Amino acid sequence: MTFVAVTLVLASAFHLTELAGAGSPPFSRSKAGVAEAIIAVVLLGGAMALRRGSRSVALGSVVFAIAGFCVGLSMTVPGGTAADVAYHAAVLPVLLLIAVGLVRLGPRPAPPGGGAGPEGLSSPGS
Repeated sequence: MTFVAVTLVLASAFHLTELAGAGSPPFSRSKAGVAEAIIAVVLLGGAMALRRGSRSVALGSVVFAIAGFCVGLSMTVPGGTAADVAYHAAVLPVLLLIAVGLVRLGPRPAPPGGGAGPEGLSSPGS
């Protein structure tokens, strides 16, 4: 997640500083740069949440990123540059794999003896 967020920060910088190709409508460099920055921040937040044990927040951030990439593709395919399309096409499957991995990990088992379980919720019977 952090790696994808870093690539989004770089893509955002390229678009906002106009180092990337201009493309044609409906693609907009400035809108793409802002969207990439927002998605990067959300993914970084999800990565931090995952380190603290919150898979649901991490999964939510990845789902947000997937939705953002799908919107981005809808703008990039008709009007973006080949590099923009290639970036989306390469990273979207990575995000999908991360989401599948987070779902397959499932919830953490409750700690022995009850007490606070994953996400800071109390275990049943405590």
